[in-house]
Amino acid sequence: MPALRIAAIGYGAGDRDFPEHANVLRVLIGEASGASEATTVSVLEANIDDATAEVLAYAMERLLEAGALDVALSPIFMKKNRPGTLLRVIARPEDQERLAALLFAETSTLGLRIYQAERRVQARHTVQVETPHGTVRVKVSEEGHFAPEYEDCRRLALATGVPLQTDPGSR
Repeated sequence: MPALRIAAIGYGAGDRDFPEHANVLRVLIGEASGASEATTVSVLEANIDDATAEVLAYAMERLLEAGALDVALSPIFMKKNRPGTLLRVIARPEDQERLAALLFAETSTLGLRIYQAERRVQARHTVQVETPHGTVRVKVSEEGHFAPEYEDCRRLALATGVPLQTDPGSR
């Protein structure tokens, strides 16, 4: 289904019984959203209140290495005002079960919430930019927004001893 701004959804059921499928109809009415890329992703979430920062950081690394599209940790307050962490993983649907198993293995959580969400990504391309310290890849969106690739900046900062946050024109 294309990316839509849904205006209405209708459901109906027929009178006839089919042994191989249900006799129902769903109609969606909407307008194209204009998103250049829209895909369905699985979101896996767990509230964790008994793990150290090191354990959560390790779980985050493992999830990203295993193919998670993104992993985020957010501070939350849980029942009885206990501080905890919301661990949220965004994954391709085909990676959902493997990443859920990894989440159970690497954290103390006893349960996960899993739901589907739409992910929209702006069209972008990458250019190479020469800096006084070396070449950096820069992502440029169709709107003209840009961001240097962190790993390139990190590599150059380590190689040159220049702080990561340094303005390239200042040294």
